[in-house]
Amino acid sequence: MKNVYYLVLGILFLISGCAKNEKEAPEPVAKGPVAKVVPKVLEMHGDKRVDNYHWMRLSDEQKNAASPDAQTQDVLEYLGEENEYLQEATKHTTAFQEELYTEMTSRIKKDDQSVPYNENGYSYYTRFREADDYALYCRKALTENAEEEIMLDGPKLAKGHSYFGMGSRSVSSNNKLLAYAVDTVSRRRYDIHFKNLETGLLLPDVLTNTSGGATWANDNKTVFYTVKNPETLREYQVYRHVLGTDQSEDVMVFEETDETFSCGVYKSKSKAFLMIYSYQTLSTEFRYLDANNPEGEWKVVQPRERNLEYQPQHYGDHFYIRTNLDAKNFRLVKTPLEATTKENWADVVPHREQVYLQEFELFKDYLVLEERKGGLTHVKVQPWEGESYYMEFNDPAYLVSLTTNLDFNTQNLRYNYTSLTTPWQTSEMHMGTKEMQLLKQQEVQDVTFSPDNYTSERHMATATDGTKVPISLVYKKGTQKSASTPLMLYSYGSYGSSSEATFSSTRLSLLDRGFIFAIAHIRGGQEMGRDWYEDGKLLKKKNTFTDFIDCGQYLIDNGFTSSDHMYAMGGSAGGLLMGAVLNMRPDMWNGVVAAVPFVDVVTTMADESIPLTTFEFDEWGNPKNKEYYDYIKSYSPYDNVTAQDYPNILITTGYWDSQVQYWEPAKWTAKLRALKTDDNIIVMDCNMENGHSGASGRFERYKRTALYYSFVLDLEGMGASIKD
Repeated sequence: MKNVYYLVLGILFLISGCAKNEKEAPEPVAKGPVAKVVPKVLEMHGDKRVDNYHWMRLSDEQKNAASPDAQTQDVLEYLGEENEYLQEATKHTTAFQEELYTEMTSRIKKDDQSVPYNENGYSYYTRFREADDYALYCRKALTENAEEEIMLDGPKLAKGHSYFGMGSRSVSSNNKLLAYAVDTVSRRRYDIHFKNLETGLLLPDVLTNTSGGATWANDNKTVFYTVKNPETLREYQVYRHVLGTDQSEDVMVFEETDETFSCGVYKSKSKAFLMIYSYQTLSTEFRYLDANNPEGEWKVVQPRERNLEYQPQHYGDHFYIRTNLDAKNFRLVKTPLEATTKENWADVVPHREQVYLQEFELFKDYLVLEERKGGLTHVKVQPWEGESYYMEFNDPAYLVSLTTNLDFNTQNLRYNYTSLTTPWQTSEMHMGTKEMQLLKQQEVQDVTFSPDNYTSERHMATATDGTKVPISLVYKKGTQKSASTPLMLYSYGSYGSSSEATFSSTRLSLLDRGFIFAIAHIRGGQEMGRDWYEDGKLLKKKNTFTDFIDCGQYLIDNGFTSSDHMYAMGGSAGGLLMGAVLNMRPDMWNGVVAAVPFVDVVTTMADESIPLTTFEFDEWGNPKNKEYYDYIKSYSPYDNVTAQDYPNILITTGYWDSQVQYWEPAKWTAKLRALKTDDNIIVMDCNMENGHSGASGRFERYKRTALYYSFVLDLEGMGASIKD
């Protein structure tokens, strides 16, 4: 294949943002690669779709082959041309990208350390040496003058790998052995290794094709782990491994045969039980086993049922269970260990219509609830005997969340707090006296930074159907709100994952240049409770897209910005959001950043061999059902690209992405470029070494963030230093 590369020359950056800022336009660049057209007819329910770029899809076998076949060569050539075009089209911002990267990484404390937590006689923490991209994983015995033990040297382990991802780490009950997982491909398939912490030597045992976690039985020699289907990457089997034996001898103790479920294994906080969990969007099921008897019989807490979700925690003679049984916003129940099925569940915290129970934590003297109401998170402390109370916070938009609390007997509650203007804090509160102690605050390494220099606000936009949708926004004091003010609108809006109002030091590079940053808390998340999620999925998915558009319109109507200066950004399922709003309201944005976007929804959801597909039928719908097929097709970004003007678009992907396969963004890029009727720019960055989460390491990832920011800042004619 040879694409018609750099087909037509044109001036791509003479857009309104540059003109209005009276900035000199960059040199003309080419229109970009034109992908070859190989029509493939895809038929379902008598409906035919023609996909001109279906040829871009490669199997894992093709990608991993020692030498590429003709199709693979065509794909690699096209992706290479897209990357070359990106470099050509953005070469005038190369120095600015480097400046942004330096600016963002200079705010990060280089010799940083996490807050230690205590477990089983040791204090555990991670720390970074100043120049290192990867962490040291350390511990100290809880004895006087104990010396630091470096259990794992991240920089040493990562050496020689273009990608290095550390999975879970777990220490045996006798504190002598460490299990840790590593991914060097970025497909989220981990190898588990074992290290003797007394001698520093690695054991010969290696467990391959795992989900990255190893759970120890109490005998210090048996571990349980989950393996993945090699094609779909679904976590579907749990195995028992005994140290000193080959993986081929491991015993499968559980197999999840329902392809819409995945599974995993962990140990209870009490250390008394091993737990296997099966889960999908609408249902969960848990099994438990005495951790002292790893070869014993697993028992089911409550058999799975459609639309029944539950998560148990063990304490004393009971399981405490968060469940949606007769409780859309979830309630907390408890049940005796000898009678765990639902007919024995008794309320501890009943269901509340306006309060979503998100998490809970058990202590000897207290029950702590993490709740969500009014679109914000709250922490409620409830003594087993006495009056309950809520922790109080003053920011208009913020996130508070429970963190590592391993000790049942403590009076201290550890939690995280952040807001759009407050760097991340880890604190402890004495639950009896309410006395608080700050353990660590994110340090922004910039002498000019102060939270007082920024303002956050919370607004409510009215959606098309009358629903009130929250918007959180932040800007630097002194920023004028007007039709010429640049604004970035961000959201996600799927899987019940809420877009939280949290602090970002990288975002300062936008705020300090006069941008307003806004978060649309749209349906599909759970900001406003379980109904918020239910009203943004399946046959109500379009609410997610119209909410985002309505939030954008609110910001325009209320004088925060205008369509000439408004930008949108989202990633993964948030990239689907970007694709949908681009088709629905392309005129609303001057530029859009779509990171690893899930855009070919019909084709992907109809192909059960693609990773995650079967697991997500209850999120998007199964297109084998015509009602879902028609509905998904009506919004699928790839299927709805049409001949119209589109704004400037930056698309990113990773060749090894296991969550959203690279060919979705690549096909979308090609189709957009073929059909659009404007002179705006479309560029795609395909990282050939990484997957869904981008580059590994704490600094390298900011190079892509610098690309995002330089793209929109350049469109605004702001491609210069803050000092200029």
